[in-house]
Amino acid sequence: MSQLYLTESGHVVPTLGEELTTYRRARKILHLPGTRSPATLYLLARAYAGTDSPLRLAVNDTLLPPLPPGDHLAYRWHKVIVPQELIRPGANTIDLWTDSAAMDAWTLGIEGSHRAPDSFISDDSGQTWRNSQMGYVNVLEGEYVVRLRLVEGEDPPPPPLVREDPEHPRLRHLLTRIPTAAAVPGARMARVSALLSWISTSWQHIDSGIAAQYAPWDAETILSWGRARVGQDGRLPVVMCVHYAVVFVACCDALGIPARCAVFAGGLDGSDGHFTAEVWFDEYGKWIFVDPNADAMVCREGVPLTVNEIQALGPDIGKFVAWGPGSAYQRRYPHIMTFVRDNYVRGQFIKHRSIWARTDFYSHPELTPPGHGSTAYCETSLVWEQRDRESGFGMFPYFGTPEYFDSPPAR
Repeated sequence: MSQLYLTESGHVVPTLGEELTTYRRARKILHLPGTRSPATLYLLARAYAGTDSPLRLAVNDTLLPPLPPGDHLAYRWHKVIVPQELIRPGANTIDLWTDSAAMDAWTLGIEGSHRAPDSFISDDSGQTWRNSQMGYVNVLEGEYVVRLRLVEGEDPPPPPLVREDPEHPRLRHLLTRIPTAAAVPGARMARVSALLSWISTSWQHIDSGIAAQYAPWDAETILSWGRARVGQDGRLPVVMCVHYAVVFVACCDALGIPARCAVFAGGLDGSDGHFTAEVWFDEYGKWIFVDPNADAMVCREGVPLTVNEIQALGPDIGKFVAWGPGSAYQRRYPHIMTFVRDNYVRGQFIKHRSIWARTDFYSHPELTPPGHGSTAYCETSLVWEQRDRESGFGMFPYFGTPEYFDSPPAR
């Protein structure tokens, strides 16, 4: 067993990172019990294109080998093994900086909205430190996304699924937007299919490679921004796969249909992930995979499949995909066609699965992430499968058993 130590939730705004230079240095303090084995340090950072400056780091004032910039220019997870003799009981400091005098080498992920963070910034090469006015534009009180795993201890159990309050006024109003074919009583499959097709054709998929203004997890705002292609400050919004799933799950909550967000990755730091949903069907006694972005399900002999059943198909998933009418709308866009051809029908995206254990996006908007999918996956609310803890996903705290993922929703 092992335990992850962290002080943030991975709610990173990628455009508000902490730029590191030889003068501007970041410090993270983690309170640890000490260890008898090497520890694993994880940090979320990105290197600038063309930089030859390594990322330098020290643990408790002892230098560790620097991290080379490499050719991965997006935010990604970096893993460092820390000798056990450097970890001490109590406060431990992790310092990070680069050799560049300008903000053109490395960016460290930061989560804002912390009253008294255990993260600090220095503008004078570590002579003085502050835990306010952080981020490259000096406006955040935040925690750097730096985590550490010790072999001692045990991660907490994964949280139960929390659904939205069925009487929430925002859900009541959302009902007025849902098409009749999905809203009227009837067979659940017909209603879910109608909902998938409507959402899939409601706006053009715009990802963080095209835009930077991330839409919040607010169903009616997503529908409005997506259709108008205008978001906050009049900018083109990011409304991508995650947003189709959020709208779908919110609509299901409004209709009284148990649903949850499902998050997938071909690999931890790649661009081959996807964000979809699962719906509980009493007639099948299982959670069914649905894709509100592509208007798709995966079926075998007319029976819709679960995530585990799809994973068992391996690279043969393509011949089992049941495309709804909304898929033709989405395939008009070249980047969707490329994703379907090179990833989707080969089952690449579904190798690793997790769920978002909350659907109360209206009641608790403060618990929704401000940029999921714009960086490597980093949110601690994601619950991964237990087998992923030892296969590179140790920077997350929650891992569920098959029973956790397969159990029916609470009545």
